Parts: sequence; C-alpha cells; structure tokens
Amino acid sequence: MDSWQSRGDRETVEGHQFANEAEWLVWDRLSRQVSADTALVPNLRLTSTQKDHELDILVLMPEVGVVVVEVKGGSVSVDEQGRWWSGGRNRTSRIRPVEQARDGRYALRDFIEADPRWKNRRSRVRFGHAIVLPYTDLASDFATPDCPRWMVSGRGDLADLAGRVHDVAALQQNEQRVPTHDDIDLIREILTGRSFPVPDITAEADEREAVADRLTREQADLLKVTRLIHRLEVRGGAGSGKTILALTQAKDLTRGQGERKPQRVALLCYSIGLSQYFKRQLAGVPRRHRPAFAGSFEDLANEWGISTDHDRNDADFWERDLAAQMAGVATGLPEGKRFDAIIVDEAQDFADHWWHPLMKALKDEDTGGLYVYSDENQRIFARYGQPPVPLVPLVLDHNLRNTRQIASAFGPLTPMRMTPRGGDGPEVAVMPCTSSAAIGVADDQVEALLDEGWHPEHIALLTMGSRHPAQKERQDADGQIGYWRSFWESDDVFYGHVLGCKGLERRAVVLCVNTDHADRAREKLYVGMSRATDRLVVVGDPEFIRSIGGDAVAKQLGI
Repeated sequence: MDSWQSRGDRETVEGHQFANEAEWLVWDRLSRQVSADTALVPNLRLTSTQKDHELDILVLMPEVGVVVVEVKGGSVSVDEQGRWWSGGRNRTSRIRPVEQARDGRYALRDFIEADPRWKNRRSRVRFGHAIVLPYTDLASDFATPDCPRWMVSGRGDLADLAGRVHDVAALQQNEQRVPTHDDIDLIREILTGRSFPVPDITAEADEREAVADRLTREQADLLKVTRLIHRLEVRGGAGSGKTILALTQAKDLTRGQGERKPQRVALLCYSIGLSQYFKRQLAGVPRRHRPAFAGSFEDLANEWGISTDHDRNDADFWERDLAAQMAGVATGLPEGKRFDAIIVDEAQDFADHWWHPLMKALKDEDTGGLYVYSDENQRIFARYGQPPVPLVPLVLDHNLRNTRQIASAFGPLTPMRMTPRGGDGPEVAVMPCTSSAAIGVADDQVEALLDEGWHPEHIALLTMGSRHPAQKERQDADGQIGYWRSFWESDDVFYGHVLGCKGLERRAVVLCVNTDHADRAREKLYVGMSRATDRLVVVGDPEFIRSIGGDAVAKQLGI
C-alpha cells in the first residue's frame, strides 16, 4: 500500500507519485470533499489467484461503505456495442473500466474477508465500485447494461464527486450492513499486511523522490509570477528542476490560463535522450494540453521536411548550413504552422545560428514568447550561442533532486551557490584507479550496487571518455531512438556517456572517469556527478579529478 489520507491529515500523502494527471485530479477533488473520518488510499495493488489488480483510489467511509474508484483520463467513448475506448476520434485503445473496477472490488473484499482478523466480524459490509472520467462529458441519461449513470462520473460531476461516491455503496449493496469505524480501522490494518517488512535500500530513495517531486511541483508556482513576461531566461544548476519547469510551462501555455488564450507552443532541446523524455512525459497528457511540437532541434528540421542524414562530425552542416535551411523554411511557414511561444531546455547546447530559424518560426518575431532554460556550467559542447533578443533572468538557487551529499560534492562546480533540499543519503564514494582501468573498476561497482540492493533499472554507468562496450552494443542493435527508450523502458542497468545524459537522472550512478584529456572535462565531471539523485560512485584517477574539479571538489570527495 502506497499511502493513507484522511481529510484531516492531508500532509501524509504529500509528494505521492500518481500514475497520471487524471488520477491526481480525482484524488484532489475527493480529498477536498470527503468527510473528516473518510480515508483514501491511492494506487493499491492486489494479487488474486486470477490476476493482478491495481485500485486507482480506495474510499473507506465509516457508516457508509467501501468503494473502489477506477479513473480513466483523456477522451473516453462508448460505441454502439457497449465497448469502451480511450483516445480521440480514432479510438486508439480498447479499455474495460467497469470490469477493472468490479474485479478490483471483489479481489479487495476477498482479501479482507480471508484475513483471520476479519473472521470475528458479524457479516459482510458494503462494497461498491465507481468509474470517474474527469476529462469526458457524460449525458444525464448515459447508461450501459453493466454501468448505470449513478456509477460513473464525468467532467460535469466533479463538483459533487464525493457525494456520488458516497451514494454508490448504498445503491450497489444495500442489503449488506454499513461498516463501523472499527470495521474501517481493521480494514486499514489488514491492508498494511501481516509480515514485517525487510530492509530495502530503495525505501529512503522512494521517500526522497516523493519529496523532490512535491518540491518541484511547488516550484512551478513561479510560472504564475512570470505569466506576463514573454521573454524569459531561467538559470539554475543541476537538480534545480529546470526540465520539469519547462515541461510544466509548455503544458500551461498550450492549454491557456485565466485570461491567457491557448497558445501554439514548441518545446525544444538538443539531445536525443532529453527529447525522448519530453515525448514520454507528454504521451499521457490530454491532446489539448500537449505542445504542438516537442523534440530536438533536429526533430524540428525533420518535421519541416529537411533531411538530416548527414555526417555527425560535420560541424559546418549541423551548426550553420542546417540552421540556414531551417530559417528559409521558417520564413515561409503559414500562420497555422507558426508558434506563439518557443521553450528551449538546456539552451546552452544551442549553436548561435540555431536561434534564427526559431525566431522566424514565431507568429510575431517581436513579441512572441521565448522561454530559455540554461545552466552555463553544463556547456560541454564547443558552442557559444545566445538568444538574439534580451531576456528577463530568473534564477533557481535550490537543489531539489540530489541528496545533500551529492549536491555538496558537485557544488563547487555549479554556476551559483545552491541550497540543497534533497535530503540526506549515502556518502559519495571514490574508487581510485588509472583511466585505462576505469571501465573494469566501474563494472565491479555496478555489481556492488546490485549487491547493496539497488534495482538494475535504478543504476547507470556513465563514461567521460570512450563509450562503454555495452553502450556501443545497444546503440548498434537498437539504433539511437531504441537505445534512449531503454533508459525508461528497460529493467536493466543503463550504460551511457555524460554528453547525452543532461536533463536525465538515475538513483545510483557510477561515474567512470576513463579519460586523461582535460578538454571540457570540468563540465563533463559536473554533468556526470549530478546525474545521481541518491548514490554516487566516482571511479578514476584522483589526481586527474583534482586537476579538473579543483581543490574544493577534491575536498568534498575526500581525495
């Protein structure tokens, strides 16, 4: 069980990571509307003999009943055969929300009643199930054979959502007795399990992640303060939440807020990995909240019909010729294909000429929105581009994502003094070795992390010199897009290079300093160290690390 909440102790679930925006919205409405003695449980997972169940929200109401709530976001429709679909007009995915809610309800009831502690109860209590479609409008006379109107709530029902859920228990099982306060307390006790938990090294990491997510969401309130500013540069060191802020702003501008009309927005970055992160984060967002474009600068060129099948080492093409071609296309874009606002994350990676086609792609080059997120100390490419227009600076000086130990270790490398707010974690470890032996030692450290109890999908090995053999093998086998998707979709250790991992993070990182070349090595060290949120192991020659990081970093690392 993830967490409990009663209306009176809402802070006990601060930072809970909901699966999507729809579940968070329904949770938020219920938590504001239910009575003080009602308990809410998010994302409860149960395993029966038939299958696994995930109960989106469980509502425990003394003197009323127990209701399992199934939430479906986005556009939901029902065809003439009574089949439920998720998606737009193309009805892309078949869904079965009534079956899921009903099966979850009976699995929950069976689990509770099978517990020895329940055997002394007089009889069965009321259980019910409900469907909530927070972004779908429902007619007042909607009904299917297995889903009457009172069982399902749509967008127009959210104002009285708690009342509708309250009524479900009585309407579905009015022959059963209502649960007493003692019944509800016992159900809560049963759902906590009967066995003592074993030590889990990731448990504290889970809590730190939840806190970091909450702090990052709170930081998004800064966007309300800057809503009247159309030209803005947000500066912040690693771990300050810039990327999440950029994503939030892209969604906010797209859907419009208050008096601001919805805008056509482009969200850009340089690296393939970060662009795939954008697309993954936006995949579950309702279409009307998704920016018109999200991806890399190269992706934008491809969308405009410009071929980028070119030698990756041809700097003239990538930094000058491609930009000239894109500027020509941008100049001729019809009004409907231009953007009201452009957001650039990791803007320090952009070449000088890249800004010209972006400005040309604005509907109004003089007043169109330009929002830039940057960290000059992560400028690990030999590019020195700057936006061609003045921008209002906004500085983020809190580190939200890394533990205090990790943030302190790379702190001397940050562009400004940062206040660590990521909590305490393990001390940063240094494994001394030569640069030639670094990959072998780094592999050993990955095994050590697995032995500590870290899950493979939480570990990354990042090199500063040549690529790890495992990275080469995966890129050759899966291509660049498939390789980067594996960062999230694979349950294995990720092998990468610091050049491609800006904006991305893993809980445990082995930074392999397998180089003795000083070219932009300080910036690479900064990027590599800051990719770890909870556990960092640095492998390499201590004297070389001191030479590129300085005495302050060496002192933090204890070398």
